[in-house]
Amino acid sequence: MLWMLTLLFKLVFRLKVVILSMAAGVAIAYGLQAREQSRSWGLLPGDADRELPGDDLVAQPDHVETRSLVIEARPSEVWPWLMQLGYGRGGWYSYAQLDRPWSPPGRAAAPSSETILPQFQGLAVGDMVPTHPDGGFEARVVEPDRALALYLDDVMVREQARAQVAAGTLKAAESVADRDMPAFRLSWAFVLDEEAGGRSRLIERFRLQMDLSAAQRSGLRVLGLAVFVLLRSQMLGIKRRVERQGQAST
Repeated sequence: MLWMLTLLFKLVFRLKVVILSMAAGVAIAYGLQAREQSRSWGLLPGDADRELPGDDLVAQPDHVETRSLVIEARPSEVWPWLMQLGYGRGGWYSYAQLDRPWSPPGRAAAPSSETILPQFQGLAVGDMVPTHPDGGFEARVVEPDRALALYLDDVMVREQARAQVAAGTLKAAESVADRDMPAFRLSWAFVLDEEAGGRSRLIERFRLQMDLSAAQRSGLRVLGLAVFVLLRSQMLGIKRRVERQGQAST
């Protein structure tokens, strides 16, 4: 899975000071310039405050990140790439070094798909978008050519972990879902606006609400830079794939 989600799940499962310290080190490495860029990258005036599909899934978030970019293709050409997101599907389109191989177990590891995969174009509300072989997000908003919103919370993670234990794919001693995980709610929305000239604006929004102490809550500022690294690389990965596909078809 992507580096940011790995970090997030470690925060969810552990919330140890050492994890926050490691994340702080990453933030320092990026420096103040990256921090400033992360606050404004790709946004149009009003984007950060704009209501988007899926916002109601986490009504009172502790942390919100919104990013956008323009893609030289119509929303209908971008949409298939969003439909196949996920482990064992099309992948996550992030940095190759950080993106967990998307191939299912038993097949050779591969980076995120460079082509549209017809077998994954039927995503519907209630379907899982996996982050690993035995669990992941649930699709809560699926508006073709317009909006995809994914959702995950602590109840879902506990249920997925218990199912893994029952199936024998996870040892009870290795599951931290019932021990260390605080209550949390997480939404991840992908919204497409149609723009002039046959272009699209892709907007991604990440909203997180988590029961944390005051000290732990301050660590969410560090998580913001990790989210920026993920969303920026992923959005650029989607843009490159869509535009290259369009060039190949002309």
